[in-house]
Amino acid sequence: MQKLIRTLGFATLALSLASCRLVYTPDVQQGNILTKDTVEQLKPGMTKRQVIVLMGSPSVSSPFDHDRWDYVSSQQHRGGPIKIRTFTLTFNNDTLVRTEGDFFAQDAEQMLKDTKKYKVNYPVDEESGDKSTTPDADSKDDGTKEK
Repeated sequence: MQKLIRTLGFATLALSLASCRLVYTPDVQQGNILTKDTVEQLKPGMTKRQVIVLMGSPSVSSPFDHDRWDYVSSQQHRGGPIKIRTFTLTFNNDTLVRTEGDFFAQDAEQMLKDTKKYKVNYPVDEESGDKSTTPDADSKDDGTKEK
């Protein structure tokens, strides 16, 4: 009887912890991970092969429309709302014609808010910088030492 009560107590405790979100929920990233540098390298006139080498294969390639590639990414931060981003490439006769999408359309103020919630402050002292403390660092360009 005591074992049953203890087991039920642990089960109730585990269930209450899971419902209160005290259990760790990982970040979930699915789909293509594109960087701004990669997207900025795209130029009209590139072939499909060049685009695949640069960006990788697309998430969605329709069998009915071979001239449209979609790169889709979904991101969920610790059980929060899911953000879906898309980036569409349009080709004409195996040549890149147009790019469109909201893959990097993020509000700058929202990005600042997201960085502030981690409460990370890296103080920068521009006066001291990264100066070396070795004796050779005190020598002038003409080879003489400062006094």
